[in-house]
Amino acid sequence: MGLLLFLLTIVITVTAQETTTVSGSVTIGKTKEAATAISVTIKGTTTGTFTDDKGEFKFSTAQKPPFVLVFSSVGYADKEVAYSGNGKLSVELQTAYTLGDEVVVAASRVPEKILQSPVSIERVTSSAIRNAIAPTYYDLIGTLKGVDVTTSSLTFKSISTRGFNGSGNLRLNQLVDGMDNQAPGLNFSVGNVIGLTELDVDNMELLSGASSALYGPGGMNGTLLINSKDPFKYQGLSFQIKEGVKDVDNYQRNMNVYNDVSLRWANKVSDKFAYKIGVQYIQSTDWLANNTSDYNRSASTGFPFGQPIAGTRQSDPNYDGVNVYGDETTASLASVATGVLGAIQAKLGAPTYNYLYGASQYYLTKIAPGATLNQFNQFLTSNNAGSLVAAGYSPFLYGNINNYYASNGIANINVSRTGYAEKDVINPITSNFKLSGGLYYKLTNDLQASLSANWGTGNTVYTGSDRYSLKDLKMGQYKAELKSKNWYLRAYVTLEDAGSSYNATIAARLFNEAWSPSTTWYPTYTNAFTQAVAAGAPVAVADAAARGVADANRPSGPIYNNALFQQIVSTPISKGGALFLDKTSLYTAEGQYNLTDALGLAKTGTEFLIGGSWRQYVLNSQGTLFADTAGRIKINEVGAYSQLSQKLFGDVLKLSVSGRYDKNENFDPRFTPRASAVVKLDANNFLRFSYQQAYRFPSTQNQWINLVVSGGQYLIGGLSQMINYYQLNTNPVYGAGGTQLTFNPIKPERSNSFEIGYKSVIAKQLLLDAYVYFASYNDFITSLNGEQVSNGRLFSVAQNANGTVNTSGWGVSLQYLLPSNFSITGNLFSDVVNSQPSDPNFLSYFNTPKLRYNLGFNNSGFGYKNRFGFGVAYKWQQSFYYQGSFACGQVPSYGTVDGMISYKLPNIKSLIKLGASDALNKYYINGYGNSQVGGLYYVSFAYNVF
Repeated sequence: MGLLLFLLTIVITVTAQETTTVSGSVTIGKTKEAATAISVTIKGTTTGTFTDDKGEFKFSTAQKPPFVLVFSSVGYADKEVAYSGNGKLSVELQTAYTLGDEVVVAASRVPEKILQSPVSIERVTSSAIRNAIAPTYYDLIGTLKGVDVTTSSLTFKSISTRGFNGSGNLRLNQLVDGMDNQAPGLNFSVGNVIGLTELDVDNMELLSGASSALYGPGGMNGTLLINSKDPFKYQGLSFQIKEGVKDVDNYQRNMNVYNDVSLRWANKVSDKFAYKIGVQYIQSTDWLANNTSDYNRSASTGFPFGQPIAGTRQSDPNYDGVNVYGDETTASLASVATGVLGAIQAKLGAPTYNYLYGASQYYLTKIAPGATLNQFNQFLTSNNAGSLVAAGYSPFLYGNINNYYASNGIANINVSRTGYAEKDVINPITSNFKLSGGLYYKLTNDLQASLSANWGTGNTVYTGSDRYSLKDLKMGQYKAELKSKNWYLRAYVTLEDAGSSYNATIAARLFNEAWSPSTTWYPTYTNAFTQAVAAGAPVAVADAAARGVADANRPSGPIYNNALFQQIVSTPISKGGALFLDKTSLYTAEGQYNLTDALGLAKTGTEFLIGGSWRQYVLNSQGTLFADTAGRIKINEVGAYSQLSQKLFGDVLKLSVSGRYDKNENFDPRFTPRASAVVKLDANNFLRFSYQQAYRFPSTQNQWINLVVSGGQYLIGGLSQMINYYQLNTNPVYGAGGTQLTFNPIKPERSNSFEIGYKSVIAKQLLLDAYVYFASYNDFITSLNGEQVSNGRLFSVAQNANGTVNTSGWGVSLQYLLPSNFSITGNLFSDVVNSQPSDPNFLSYFNTPKLRYNLGFNNSGFGYKNRFGFGVAYKWQQSFYYQGSFACGQVPSYGTVDGMISYKLPNIKSLIKLGASDALNKYYINGYGNSQVGGLYYVSFAYNVF
């Protein structure tokens, strides 16, 4: 609030002297079209503006003419024009795209050409987004070299680089206009559910690999920067309508419509003040997780989270489908029978029961061996025990005497409750509504104050330890910022509200219990099962018959609108329901100063910058996610960093060193260094070398989670308070293989990585980028899973692994420009785990195929006045074994084809596009137990977008 008042005070008090007005228009030389978003500045100063959506510009300055104006923009040759002060200018620019000329900021936190970046970096421009083959700009990231995607739902995708992929990546930072885009209660970005609208994205920069030295905790394996459009540069009204269809084969669901509508309005009120607002709404039916494979969740399999097994609901009475919910509840028929026999004894009294049991045993073994159940019932009735027959108790006596429930008996089996498919427990409609905007005021030519906000809400699905319906999820980010050429100060808050989100797996289990408690369902089932077995039925047939009896009148089909189900998902987890109440927030203040100019270092080729940050998490789940039943939990972090760079031998060599210090109140402080060298072989060939350390503090969930999930498993944070509360070391817990587990207070994870890279532009037509890296991870954050035998509780506790995880990888990409606006793109990359701890309880969650590649063929303009464009892309990845806390299993290899064709309408700066994602509609998964993705076909119209 203090910073906000400071900004407003400056806005009110600062004035500038303006005496000369410069105006004119800019066109593209070949086509005579208006050139928008062209930078117009007085040479040697920062005074200037941008052309508007009509190609016109106007600004005022205190500098007296004559002076020289510089016109520049990516994709055009710079042009200098002398201005004498007379009349409006009319300027023509010539297109001039040069490979490798893009300027990036993410790699070093200072502007530099992408060719000279000291680490691997990818950049996506607004032009690439506008002409993307992918249906959304976030999907476009998945086509970049080294990037993996995990799809939890149509609107929730997680990206990662260099391994350790999964639903919700804790090892990659995502920054939107400098704001950490993580949902603070989850500790990872929820993809593109919250953030910028598509029309407001100016560019994206992706750092693959360690980046903690400059970007702090979370940058273990990468950092993604998403930057919005400047309202001083991109003005006017823009909108986009995208309509499509999916499920065209009616395989998962009936064919459905895909709707995506967005709008952006930006206005430069004066040379000093501008504002913008953006809105986007997406709605469709969601992709469906429909893996019906049988799954054994017991750690006794030798796998901490179990493994898939052979079986179906028809063949396995204890069937537990991967994406079937509610069937996690299981019981032994022997224990059910024992309980019922005990109830009979309590009802009759021990003497009567013992007499009757003895008589029954004598009858079935001596008088009438092999007697049928009906004959046994007649015997009971003739011995004044007809009430047992009428009450349905006789099958239990009959089965027990015939050793059905003995250790080797036919009925000594485990049986699961009947579950529901995902389509029955989660509403199929997924939606996402985003609203963003900002006010921007130039206090001086070099200093700008701004207030901005991004807010979003939606319905989507996430895969964690269970499948979660994120319903009415809301998140807002609100920022105040002062920004100059060499420094910035910003403060922002992230407010999360889980809305009506619920655990779908738990909800289905609770619905089963509410409809028919297991204390009733299992005796009913066992009674019918025993009767079927007594009649000679095999186990599978007896199971089907007994299930039919026990499930009589059970609600079928979609239950998500059932009143009883709605009551369950409206009741907080802490009160026996499935609802989350998470309203965790994150407060952040940070700043950076590039001291190069202030210290006069530029003349010696030296660059020096410093920065720092403070953040505070406030955990507020009311006991539904964290151990915060007694009140909110606060976690404070502080950090500081600096970077020194030096050019040597006439810019042939650039050396950089940086380091960052961070302290989280629950852990010891961490220092993270980075060193890099860039060697200029010639004007278009560069070698890069880097060594980086990285780390991450255990997430808020790693520290304080306290949640019971499917199968009754306890997810527990790794702080000493949590370990002691559950007596995990004093009341033994045993893991896979029967080993007794030892639990230690969790601590930060750290890594070391080395990278060698080469980037080159050959004959101005071919851009080549290649890298190889090696990385090692210590104190690797994972989980220990086991059972506390004394009470039968299953635990999954956040812990550090003993030993080192070593990984390596390589990648190569190319972009080749052909005549007549054709181009070819391609990349091939690999990531592998070379070694890891041999502990059977350890999971690395690497979840990354060994080989992947992307191929593309494009044309940016052909046909009538070069107005047509097209693109086709093929993506392939190798099969791999996926490790997740929800389920582990093999993800098959797959290849997809995406394509689009477009037509430009230059007079209104608009674009019509016809496209398809997974055009051949070959369904695939990229995470075991996640949604199965198919074809999406769409047509779009975008107005005022270039």
